[in-house]
Amino acid sequence: MKATTSDQRSVLDIQSFDFITTSLNAKAATLPEIAAIASLKIKANNARDLRIAAETELSDVKRELNRAETDVEQVVSRITRDETRLASGTGAAKELEQLQHELISLNNRRSELEEVELEIMMRVDGIKERIKSLQEEEASLALEIANLEIAKENALTVIGADLSAAAQERAKTVSSVSPELMALYEKIRASNNGTGAAALVGNQCKGCHLTLNTNELQRIAALAEDELVRCEECRCILVRDK
Repeated sequence: MKATTSDQRSVLDIQSFDFITTSLNAKAATLPEIAAIASLKIKANNARDLRIAAETELSDVKRELNRAETDVEQVVSRITRDETRLASGTGAAKELEQLQHELISLNNRRSELEEVELEIMMRVDGIKERIKSLQEEEASLALEIANLEIAKENALTVIGADLSAAAQERAKTVSSVSPELMALYEKIRASNNGTGAAALVGNQCKGCHLTLNTNELQRIAALAEDELVRCEECRCILVRDK
């Protein structure tokens, strides 16, 4: 196949644009902000799950506290009733004596229940503190994520502009190259890990970085300038350095 030296050099420029595009796309996909955001989102989700679990636990403990308060109220009600009866002095001596014994038992029971109530209240306070801490952690992580999202979008905007510039320059260069040569270049590039053309510098193919033997170099040197050369190893279009 024949191609003008101008077309051959243009294909080399197009290869450069393609390498730039591949590099920019890889950079966009591996921005450090992306990994940082993913890591922080895992932490944020964990904090959210722990907060939800704590809120569920708080709801259960509050019901337990309500039951404890009800138990205390019932005992206090009985104590008030018995104290009222005892204060009235009405009733048989034996009955009044029984009331005194019952009051002692009820007050003991009240103390026990109030200790339980206090312990539950302390648990409620502890859970509330845990929820508050988790909420603060969520808010802090959300702020970090938001800032990283902004940094990521800014970086992607810059990369996008560079990609657009490379695409425009590539399109302009492609328009000046023969369709047959471009078709060959694209075919080779698709089957050669993105490399369709490379410079021949000295005795080395810059596509596969292998050294050509003397016989091959002599054969290439004897060819006309518009004769298309292919690397025997990687099969890419070799553009001779003139």
